[in-house]
Amino acid sequence: MRLWSPLTTSRSLERSSSSGSRSVWITLKPGLRRSDPKNRTPGTHPRNTHHENQGYRHRSPKSRAKIRLDRCRGRPVSQGAGRMLLRIFGRNGAGKTTTIKCLLNLLRPTAGETRVFGLDPRKDEVAIKSRLSYVPDAVAFYPWMSVRDVLNYQASFRSKWNQELEADLLGRFGLRPGQNASSMSKGQRTQLALIAAICPEPELLLLDEPTSGLDPIVRREFIETVIGAYQATDPERRTVFVSTHLISEFEGLIDAFTIIDQGKELLSMGADEARDEFRRIRVRFAEVPDALRIDRALKVTQRGREAEILTFGGAEEVLAGLQPLKPEDIQAESLSLEEVFVASQNLRKEA
Repeated sequence: MRLWSPLTTSRSLERSSSSGSRSVWITLKPGLRRSDPKNRTPGTHPRNTHHENQGYRHRSPKSRAKIRLDRCRGRPVSQGAGRMLLRIFGRNGAGKTTTIKCLLNLLRPTAGETRVFGLDPRKDEVAIKSRLSYVPDAVAFYPWMSVRDVLNYQASFRSKWNQELEADLLGRFGLRPGQNASSMSKGQRTQLALIAAICPEPELLLLDEPTSGLDPIVRREFIETVIGAYQATDPERRTVFVSTHLISEFEGLIDAFTIIDQGKELLSMGADEARDEFRRIRVRFAEVPDALRIDRALKVTQRGREAEILTFGGAEEVLAGLQPLKPEDIQAESLSLEEVFVASQNLRKEA
């Protein structure tokens, strides 16, 4: 089955809904203000949501009074059922966290629509949140609670809880059930939040900068083991949606991704497709050539007799165009997803 991104337009939603597949989609437009009380989720106490709003106010350089909230607009990509790991890439402040908050009804768009599992977060918040888990980038617990208290408290709100998985993850992370939250480091709090999010075995797992605060060893453990353990419980009903500006950590696990920049979707495609489309061509000439001008190139870096060319599609045309220059050696290779992210910034420059 084709893997789809959780970000689609309304047209894609209609198509996926008619076939019975699960869909998570969002289309937002400018205008949402953090300070407006009507944008706060009804019935929630500020102390439970205030940390979710930190850093939300993004000001347009053209007007200090405007908030830029033009997230994830562009080429539609849909999501079907099945095991997958999807990611939103973007620099700090690009709108990744804002996207997740709107999916969770922690923020409300003043225009456009948001759908999770085909439902409206504003009207069906309980139904949606009963099927997903969320780990924010900043995690906090009641300081008087122990690890066991936190997990028992979280489990009390869930209809399902995998105790075997809980015990396994506690052991992997080295967390003691009797340890108080007040004595935990940032990384340990993140580990505990991940356990609490995974044990209910939700259909959708939303992670906002999930490896923040984790040391490199635990980070690799999280990536290779924790997400794998979550998806292995029911491969046909497990989707991980990750927001991050760190890309290399999930290389090899990602099925599809969306890159957002300055509040807009820059690129959305499957990981394998990206590796096929983005190419690096290294060429060496017998003599120093004149300045290279290549129409289908994203970027050309020339150093003496050698040149490096980045392409997005059309690599064969570029290779053919180099032949009249009689190069001594030509090598073409795919880019890693981290290199794709860097190269994609040239798409913005061209636009």
